[in-house]
Amino acid sequence: MVESSRTEDSTVEFTVNGAAVAVPVGESLLDALREHLGITSAKDGCSPQGQCGCCTVWVDGQPRVACVTPVGRVAGRSVTTLEGLDGADRWAEAFCAGGGSQCGFCTPGIIMRVAALTAPTDAAVRQALLAHLCRCTGWHPVVNSVLSAPERAPASLEQTGRGVRASLEGGVAQDVGAHVALGRGGFADDTAPPGALVALLDAEGEWVVGESLAQARRLSGKIQGRRTTAPLRSPIELPAGAWMRTLQTTWVEPAYLEPDAAWCEPGGAPASSLGNGGAFGGKTSTEVGDVARRLADEHGRAVRVLFTREDVVRRGPKRPPIAAGVRADGTGVIRVARTPGIARAIASIAPGLVVEEVDVAGPPTTSAARAAGWAEAAVLLASIAVSPLDPEIDPENDMVTAPNGATAWASIDSDGSLHVRVRCGEPLDEAVLRSYCTGAAHMALGWVRSEGLAIGADGTPLDLTIRSFGVLRAIDTPPIDIVIEPDDGEPVNGSDAVFAAVAAAAWRRAGYPPEWPAAR
Repeated sequence: MVESSRTEDSTVEFTVNGAAVAVPVGESLLDALREHLGITSAKDGCSPQGQCGCCTVWVDGQPRVACVTPVGRVAGRSVTTLEGLDGADRWAEAFCAGGGSQCGFCTPGIIMRVAALTAPTDAAVRQALLAHLCRCTGWHPVVNSVLSAPERAPASLEQTGRGVRASLEGGVAQDVGAHVALGRGGFADDTAPPGALVALLDAEGEWVVGESLAQARRLSGKIQGRRTTAPLRSPIELPAGAWMRTLQTTWVEPAYLEPDAAWCEPGGAPASSLGNGGAFGGKTSTEVGDVARRLADEHGRAVRVLFTREDVVRRGPKRPPIAAGVRADGTGVIRVARTPGIARAIASIAPGLVVEEVDVAGPPTTSAARAAGWAEAAVLLASIAVSPLDPEIDPENDMVTAPNGATAWASIDSDGSLHVRVRCGEPLDEAVLRSYCTGAAHMALGWVRSEGLAIGADGTPLDLTIRSFGVLRAIDTPPIDIVIEPDDGEPVNGSDAVFAAVAAAAWRRAGYPPEWPAAR
């Protein structure tokens, strides 16, 4: 332990993973670790508001959120990151084997939190996870991975099929090796060259460039937004008609944990913001790569371009909201925010629905969001039993066949337990497939029950923190049972079909409220 806490040149001294370090005073512990010490397992997901848990480390053996911890508070103390955690490989193997890590952005912080538990029961793990958000896995694979970790010795996992299935479910090439759980998934901001300039958006939406992240923040002059008290609203009016069922959805945030980021060398190709995951379709049109290329050429130096969480909310594309009415014969009208490709997606499932695209004041939309358009159509048709039900299962199950041929069935018991069956070709790796399907089920439950993004009358997003989106917490997520149906056909994405089927089942269980989320 370093006894002197501060030197005359305004640095703070402490130990990190047993080594003495000195960093500039006045920054957060997270910035000290990432910007000055090159320790990238701790991630910045909330920019920084202490809300996502991705930057969790230990200070004197206790979990601490690093992004809101001034580095001065750890003077003379001992900091442990995942790189210095005893048994980190065992934890990584357990999360990899159990499907508890997908993109891997949130996993290092989660491991640091649960590794501090003295008695990791199911209830204790879920309680500890209140400090964290995980959008990918639906929580259950995380909990199961934690509970299995003490018995798991580090071993080389068979990778055949794991990456293929993960890439099918995530929509982009994706790695699921144990190193991903250690935070080494290749995220753009982790791989930027030392000494790169840093670009951030200022309050006027213009890019400012600094020699460091701290300088860029000062130049931007932006104060992060907060959660609003404004109510959620349905931005599109229902079409007139005599309908058997109607549905209006509001804006929802994709809520991926890694904010958009890219870097580029002069004359080079920018690093992709899709470092190890598809972000549920939310980054398909991100601007950060093009900006990184332009600024690198302008400045003649490598440039890191970073979105804050507020930038993700304001500028990132959303799922198009809808307002629809459907008759008993499956015909009807679905109004949807004008979005390229959305009418084609709806028609692929519901040719009997007339699509009316309308202009809506709000953030940009994308048809690349998970099952956008066709999931809404499938849910509407399932609610009137237009789709034939499998005669071998309870008629209370909702069935959806996705445009790619994958089929899923879902039902919810009176106690809230969710049961899902999915058939999507050769499973390739059941742990990976089950993890993605559990995550899709979790997302669908939130979509119907709790998720929403408040938008002002002028179309400006008002909910600007990651905790304001209504994502279900671990303690709020019901039991989810995933059964993978045998199928030796060509493997296809199955989690999107699960997403639609679970949304249909959740709507049925809620009594078909005409607006989502049902909790508003």
